[in-house]
Amino acid sequence: MTSPGPAMDQSRSSQGQGTTKDRPWTNQGAAKTKGFNVTYIIIGGHVELEKYRYLYFVIILTVYVLIISCNSTIVCLIWTHRNLHEPMYIFIGALLINSVLWSTVIYPKLLIDFLSEEQTISYSACVLQFHMFYSLGASEYYLLAAMAYDRYVSICKPLQYPTIMSKSTISTLLILAWTLPASQVAIPAGLSANTQLCSFTIRNIFCNNTIYKLQCIITKAQMIRYMLILVTLLIMPAFFILFTYTRILRISFRSNREVRKKAAQTCLPHLIVLTNFSCLFVFDVIIVRLDSNIPNTLKLIMTLQLIIYNPLFNPIIYGLKMKEISKHLKRLVTRAKQC
Repeated sequence: MTSPGPAMDQSRSSQGQGTTKDRPWTNQGAAKTKGFNVTYIIIGGHVELEKYRYLYFVIILTVYVLIISCNSTIVCLIWTHRNLHEPMYIFIGALLINSVLWSTVIYPKLLIDFLSEEQTISYSACVLQFHMFYSLGASEYYLLAAMAYDRYVSICKPLQYPTIMSKSTISTLLILAWTLPASQVAIPAGLSANTQLCSFTIRNIFCNNTIYKLQCIITKAQMIRYMLILVTLLIMPAFFILFTYTRILRISFRSNREVRKKAAQTCLPHLIVLTNFSCLFVFDVIIVRLDSNIPNTLKLIMTLQLIIYNPLFNPIIYGLKMKEISKHLKRLVTRAKQC
């Protein structure tokens, strides 16, 4: 990772005072703002921003509005129709709310950067964005795992379904889906907040795990801790989902045509979302691993795919593939046309 240029090797301040010496900076002494020490990070992943800033702004703003409106429409349908007050649809609603929150962590800051002369962020805000990005991303896996468990009980144990998937079970699964990732991602985020920095430019358009490239040293103990968190947050839920759907498919193929049809209708959208999200997070890992070997334009395209596809296409997939949601959505469109 390259170090900041001379123009940025100065401590930033609202008063524009002071410079730093040629030594590794820590997050304790880069700049002073209103009596507090603040380190600023340069966001260096933008491509030809001076030339295309207004085009970028319009595109990203349009996508963000679509994400909010599409996800909110499906959530409102689930909220207002009693026949959608079932565990499967409640989990779908939670997943779509999570998509809006995840997008809100990234998009507003992106829009501000497009119109700003300098694309910078305080290191503390960068760590917070890192925490929210990965905790909400892991929450999506946990919600997909809860949905897989719901489908397993519904198809494989239909007589016990009302007892197992009670209101308390649903509430517990939703709480765990948001609190477990948040608490676990807080560990690397907290450690990163108090580490020494040797670089001050991230080659990305927001703060993801590229912040590790800023650190002077990453110890073996840190790497082991990060791997354990990765296993807990992503790999274990992914294996649970694959195991559950494998069981569902095995039982479905042994059953009658009606059971196979039900399994296909309700499980296929979840598998599409899981596959899409998993591929995008693999992109995120690849981008960091091959950071210096990927051209900025290609890296920008891959990053935009990561932050656009899932939150934008989730409501479309569930709106079209889930029969009951699709039925209510068609009625809503018909009423809107009549008005």
